[in-house]
Amino acid sequence: MGKDGLRYDKMVEDALRGVVRQSLTLVAKNGFTDNHHFYLTFRTRHAGVSIPDHLRAQYPDEMTIVLQYQFWGLKVDEEKFEVTLSFNKQQERLVVPFAAMTGFVDPSVQFGLQFKGEIAAANAAPAAKVAGGAVEPAAEPSETGTAPRVVALDAFRKK
Repeated sequence: MGKDGLRYDKMVEDALRGVVRQSLTLVAKNGFTDNHHFYLTFRTRHAGVSIPDHLRAQYPDEMTIVLQYQFWGLKVDEEKFEVTLSFNKQQERLVVPFAAMTGFVDPSVQFGLQFKGEIAAANAAPAAKVAGGAVEPAAEPSETGTAPRVVALDAFRKK
């Protein structure tokens, strides 16, 4: 234990990144079921992120990708995921460490996670928006009339 004591905020964030890892692992193994699909937002300059230069130029800080119908070769390990996506009819391989992730949304069940308050991950995800530094549900409710659930970790961080 370091001088900061128990870092519950980091432990919770690591556990929630495990939710993303497990979700991607299940999709890699079984494909999507029902209407599930994912919006994955990540910091493009984070160590270990591998994306083509033209995408990094287009998204210098943060990028959101969608896994739904057209993706290939999804591989997941303890530290990262890899996937091939089509950009302008060109297939490109992306490698994203889980530590680079800033947001995860499955709009089919109105579920979302936001990591690290330094970049507004939900800003790029349609299921949530950022207002005044706090994550709020998107203006459009789901078919059931319920708003998306987004777990923000800022409540657990030291001010």
